[in-house]
Amino acid sequence: MSQRNVRMDRFRERVAEIDDLHSTISVLHWDQQTQMPRGGAVARADHMSTLRRIAHEKLTSAEIGELLETLGEHEASLPYDSDDASMIRVVRRLHERAVDIPADLVFHMSKAAGRASPAWLEARAARDFLLFAPYLQDIVDLRLEQAAVLGHEDNPMEAFVSVKESDLGLADLERMFDDLREVLPPLVAQVAEADDPEKRASLIRGDFDARKQLELGMAAARAIGLDLDERGRYDLSVHPFSITFSPDDVRITTRIRPDDLGSCLFACIHEAGHGLYMQGAPGCLRQTLMDASTSRPELGRAVSFGVHESQSRLWENIVGRSLDFWEYFLPIARAFFPTQFADATPKDLYRAVNVAQPSLIRVEADELTYSLHLMLRFELESDVLNGRLKVEDLAEAWNAKMQQYLGITPPHDTVGVLQDMHWTRDFGGGFQGYALGNVFSAALVAKATKDEAGLRDGWNDGDFSGLRDWMQREVYNHGAKFQPVELMNRATGKGLDTGPYIDYLRTKFEALYDL
Repeated sequence: MSQRNVRMDRFRERVAEIDDLHSTISVLHWDQQTQMPRGGAVARADHMSTLRRIAHEKLTSAEIGELLETLGEHEASLPYDSDDASMIRVVRRLHERAVDIPADLVFHMSKAAGRASPAWLEARAARDFLLFAPYLQDIVDLRLEQAAVLGHEDNPMEAFVSVKESDLGLADLERMFDDLREVLPPLVAQVAEADDPEKRASLIRGDFDARKQLELGMAAARAIGLDLDERGRYDLSVHPFSITFSPDDVRITTRIRPDDLGSCLFACIHEAGHGLYMQGAPGCLRQTLMDASTSRPELGRAVSFGVHESQSRLWENIVGRSLDFWEYFLPIARAFFPTQFADATPKDLYRAVNVAQPSLIRVEADELTYSLHLMLRFELESDVLNGRLKVEDLAEAWNAKMQQYLGITPPHDTVGVLQDMHWTRDFGGGFQGYALGNVFSAALVAKATKDEAGLRDGWNDGDFSGLRDWMQREVYNHGAKFQPVELMNRATGKGLDTGPYIDYLRTKFEALYDL
């Protein structure tokens, strides 16, 4: 065996160790959110912190650095998109970014996140943000340290955007939000004047048995192609999420509101979209840090938060809220809820699940108002990290921005500043990924529809294989080989382009509301 092959084999072994550690951390995180008794929080924070520190030390080790240096010639001799060249390139990027961050900082960030999670749950139960504020302050302080070591002390958000989205910068995101800000508020206002949203939504509001809701949600997840029998499972959690330990072990969670069928159903489809991406990672990328098998890119595996969210938002909205989907899915929904849907038509459900009106909860927001929730969070994070806003004043600032953007004020903190679990583990540059996901999802579907004639024809019969196969070929198969703009360029011919998303929203909602 050549010396080059020996080095490559050793490199694979070391990277596989790091990948396994991250998978183990994911197991602990899943258990923490779904099964762990509240009393285990302190010990769990220690467990996860130790593993993250070990993984960080391995990634930043002199051995990895030396292997990357000696494999440079091998990388140059290979096609750019080959597995070996991509693995060397991806790990080099992760290594160079991580080597600047002290292992002690990684350890303390993980411990702070472990302490923050139960504090957030307690604050939610008490409807009092100030119970959580000291724990969030610890996370913010550590994030500022991280931004400083990454060379972005003057504008910390730039550091966190680059971590989450790699080849996108803060200016790119600001342009994206400018585009959406120009279009969305006027369209939201037009829709608000066009119809009575409560009347439209009444079909999916009322008394819906919790167990049947969960069964219906899992039926929808299976319908779009998620394997929940051999390679997946589902659970309940306070905040819906998806996570995986390998492409053959994918977990999704949801939550249930007895008075709102859409809350559970669309959370299930959303997380199933993540799950399809994770289950679609090819076996050859396993244990390479390139399988994109987590929707938490801070673990170093997803290509980007935005790309991962493109899959969840695509299946939740473009598919799950389409008329074609409800022509197929209404008989299934009626079997679970025969009384509620006895006289309903597919168009009735289509109109009900596409009600557009300002609402309090981001994960339950409609397509038109959703990005306004993201702008709010993005701006608040920027204000805190740049010293313009104190953590202790976040609840008041949140309520003011809700009034500014959506014309409503949360009645208490649980449905306001405490609604997202994201700030229990990091702060800054995360929520824009959902907006990128919306933009990317429309561009991907537009290109898939152009490439594959009749791609949507089977949706009303429950056949989503055409779209799924296109995503497998253009997105899933590549895992985290390519950075987000690079991947979008390869898949659609364009990078970050808001045009298809804006066109999609205008076409859909102008027709729905006869504008």
